[in-house]
Amino acid sequence: MKLNWATGIVLAFIGFISFIMYFIVTMNIDDKYDHDLVTEDYYAEELAYQNDINKLKNAKQLSENIVYKKTAEGLLIEFPSNIDYKTITGKVFLYRPSNKQLDFESTISLSNPHLLIPDSRLVGGRWNIKIDWQVNGNSYLFKESLEY
Repeated sequence: MKLNWATGIVLAFIGFISFIMYFIVTMNIDDKYDHDLVTEDYYAEELAYQNDINKLKNAKQLSENIVYKKTAEGLLIEFPSNIDYKTITGKVFLYRPSNKQLDFESTISLSNPHLLIPDSRLVGGRWNIKIDWQVNGNSYLFKESLEY
């Protein structure tokens, strides 16, 4: 059987359309390709982003900033030693890009100069940490991504 140009073009279109349909169906059915937005109300957060920029700038002016390290007990967050830890207030947000159900928020309530997030709350992989904290009327922000 001999193929002419018209038959070849039609077969090429059918092959291309089949590939695209396979791709669309796979993306819609398979859960591993399902990713959530960082936040549900991202327009409102975008409007308040200038406050975050100001808090980040305040944090950079500190002589010491927040440091964290992975320990056997969990994630240990150490606040600057030159600040009285009893006056620190704020929140810690941990965002897991691959699974929205693992995200959580914790209020900062310190009885010593560090905060421990238990190992049972964290799953291995990539996390985004955001610490929004205040001391004596000044607001600071610490943002970083980490591998746990």
